[in-house]
Amino acid sequence: MIRLEHVKKVYPNAKPLLDVNAEINAGDVIAIIGPSGTGKSTLLRCINLLEKPDGGKIFIYNEEITSPRCNVPKVRQKMGMVFQSFNLFGHLTVIENIMFSPMKLKGISKQTAFDEGMKLLQMVGLSDKYLNYPDQLSGGQKQRIAIARTLAMNPEVILFDEPTSALDPTMIGEVQAVIRELAESGRTMMIVTHEMNFARAISSRVFYIDDGGIYEQGSPEEIFEHPKLERTRRFIRHLKVLEFTINNNNFDFPGMVSNVDAYCQKNMISRHLRNSIQLVLAELIQQILIPELEAPKINTVLEYSEENAEINIIIRYNGQFFNPSESETYSILTEAARNILHEPDNSDEYTNKVKIFIR
Repeated sequence: MIRLEHVKKVYPNAKPLLDVNAEINAGDVIAIIGPSGTGKSTLLRCINLLEKPDGGKIFIYNEEITSPRCNVPKVRQKMGMVFQSFNLFGHLTVIENIMFSPMKLKGISKQTAFDEGMKLLQMVGLSDKYLNYPDQLSGGQKQRIAIARTLAMNPEVILFDEPTSALDPTMIGEVQAVIRELAESGRTMMIVTHEMNFARAISSRVFYIDDGGIYEQGSPEEIFEHPKLERTRRFIRHLKVLEFTINNNNFDFPGMVSNVDAYCQKNMISRHLRNSIQLVLAELIQQILIPELEAPKINTVLEYSEENAEINIIIRYNGQFFNPSESETYSILTEAARNILHEPDNSDEYTNKVKIFIR
């Protein structure tokens, strides 16, 4: 239904989309997730041609809509977009907001537009508000009206740009319920959202956007339960990460300790965990690995989970296959860690990997 080929969109101070490739089939419900600023909303706006891509091609039913010969207004009628800011006409009543586009763009009669509009209002649970003005509605009600207005054009695909981000938490559920009903009806939808539980419950596929494109995609179970790539895993599990690499024997260890301390303070990590982290790093890196390695290259990643207040430390290093447990001072590590795993690292840069689970 929709095909994206090497889509690119850049700005003077940002490069959100560098190479996006995807196929969206009829009936797909795609949840688009990822960190802020990675181009999730930009992707939707490119698909709807509200933003003109700087490169690549977009096809709908094998028609290239990025071609200069494309009839853009006609294409837009196939796609409805629901924005986070509602975008209702304040001087029109609820029913007039819904009737406006079908009458103006499709030439539907006033009576037909009214009848169809009332059916849509009934579907979103707001038929009693048809004569109200937008400023007489709550945020959740406004967004449901915006959805009804989009449906009035009978689009083949609906694009939702963070439809609940501007709402009070008490109103999010009522909008999500309407979107869930649409998903179950078999409509093709793409939804940018920061609500992970909602994304998991409603979608048939998930796009994780990062690093200029679709960094990882899969079923909700694959992305939320078994992410394959590192950035996806960190995002899904709400991990706060600190990373540094040691490339020589004269590494500024006191500076590293200062950075680790700042990282712990920023994430409100307990003093007990902070002390355990410092002990593990000092013992494993300074006392065991650096003396063992002739030309050390040691990559260290700290991952703090906000969900369960746990710290994992992953250390990759070069040289011969060497298990730190062979060191005479290894027992000091075991005092600070509840588990230590050593295994080969099959990357080009490193040969060993140690994962330490801090008590």
